[in-house]
Formats: sequence, C-alpha cells, structure tokens
Amino acid sequence: MTAGRAEVCAVVLAAGEGTRLRPLTERLPKALCPVGNVPLLDRALDRLAGLGLVGPGRVAVNACYLGDQVVEHVGGRAHLSVEPGDPLGTAGGVANLREWIAGRGVLVGNADAYLADPDRPPGPDIAALLRDWDGDSVRLLGQPAADPAAPGTFDGHVFTGFSLLPWRLVRELPAGFGDLVRALWRPAEAAGALTVVAYPGTFYDTGTPADYLAANLHAAGGDNLVDPTATVTGRCRAAVIGAGAVVHGDVERAVVWPGATVGPAERLRDAVRAGTVLTVHGTPPTSGRGNI
Repeated sequence: MTAGRAEVCAVVLAAGEGTRLRPLTERLPKALCPVGNVPLLDRALDRLAGLGLVGPGRVAVNACYLGDQVVEHVGGRAHLSVEPGDPLGTAGGVANLREWIAGRGVLVGNADAYLADPDRPPGPDIAALLRDWDGDSVRLLGQPAADPAAPGTFDGHVFTGFSLLPWRLVRELPAGFGDLVRALWRPAEAAGALTVVAYPGTFYDTGTPADYLAANLHAAGGDNLVDPTATVTGRCRAAVIGAGAVVHGDVERAVVWPGATVGPAERLRDAVRAGTVLTVHGTPPTSGRGNI
C-alpha cells in the first residue's frame, strides 16, 4: 500500500502483559481477549486488511507475554516477531522489526484498541490517517480530549491506537526497551512534525476491566450477542456470550468468555466471567468515549 508517495507496511503491537486486566490476562494475552466474540488482534488485522494491508510481507505482529498463544493464533497471516524475555515496549518492538520494515513507512496499531465507526467499515474508518501522507512526518489517530491541556494529550487530543511513522525516524530508534511517546512522538511534536488526525467513531483502549466491558457492550449494540454454539437457558440482557459457553443463570451487562459457565443460581452483573468461577467486575462508564 502507498500513502501519498510512501510505501507503507503495518505493525500490530501484541506483546504486552495487560497487567490491569489481570487475572483475565493470566489466561490469555490481552491481544487475544475477545471483544464482541472477536479477539482484539483479529479486529486489528481485519482493519489493516480493509486498507489492503495483508500477509507476512505487509503486516507484522510482535509477541512476548504468552507469546506461544499469539504465534499460534496468527499463523501465516503476518510476519511474527517474538521478543525474548520481557516485552521491548512500543518503540523497542518497532525497532526490533527494522530489517523487516526495510525503508518503508509503518502504520503501527495497538492490538488492544477497540475502534468502531458507524459510518465506515474497519480500514476505511482510519484511511484519513494515510491520505496524502508525505512519508516524512508523524501522524497520530486521536480524539478531542475532555481537557485539551491534560498530560498525555497531543494537540488537545487523546491517542486512539494507531500512528503512522516515517522510515527516517524508525531507522534511528534505539534497540532495547523504549516507548514511542518519548522516543519519537514528543520529539516530532517539538519539531513541528507531528499531526493528529481525528477519529470520528468510538474508541476504548480496553486496558481496564471497565473499558474492556464497555467495549464489549458497545460491540453488542445494547442487545445480546450470543455465539451460535453457546447454550443459554437463563436470562440475558445486554450480554456477550462466547463460543461453547453455558449460561443457566441471570446475566446482565456482562461478558461470558468462550467455554465459560454461569450456574443456574448465579446473577452476573457488570462483569466478565472466564472459566467456571473467575469473575472480574468492571462497571462501565455512563457513556463511551468517542461518541461524537
């Protein structure tokens, strides 16, 4: 794919531990946690496919924490970069792929970013990030912040999971652990070489139980989203029920992972159920960020 004059590849960052989602992420790496019964990583790969970025020559995925699960899940769909030891961070993960990137601009996406635009399918919904790119500047996908001056904002926006980086900066990233904010984004901002492109849909970073639950409820559209292989004899309201799950109890504003069970005497509210007993509570925000 080209953006303006520059050839572009893509990297999906999927190496993180997801510590704020523990104990859920003791079972699955965060990138494989399902939202709307679709693993987050698959949502990211589908979005890239919607931009024409597919296959191991155009798309890479990094892995570290529970990396064997990520490697098995990706298979031959993307080039795999397995980081030994601890995760290298967002900058280190990209730097570790320098030989594969090989002179191209790179669209970097966080696997844990949930994005949904009611007016555009995945891929076209972020196409403005690449449109007419000069191949030299840094672009971030963002949304207006509630407090434009808050720490962590860029030009009054919060980052929403995707950035576009030029090769001239990627090739200078140091090896080892590092994050893109300090290593690349802030220096580009200080040099006047960073632009924020607004995302018009809904965004959740899914990093906390509350946001993870809210993203699932958004994917369900206020209704029940039940995998056809699930068994449901109980009552469900605004629930996401995964493949092979068994629900005999009362479930409301909740997520039941694939293969999980809810017993006949149980009432599951504002929570995520994994397995037979693991329950993580996460009352969602009153309104989704990014509903603009």
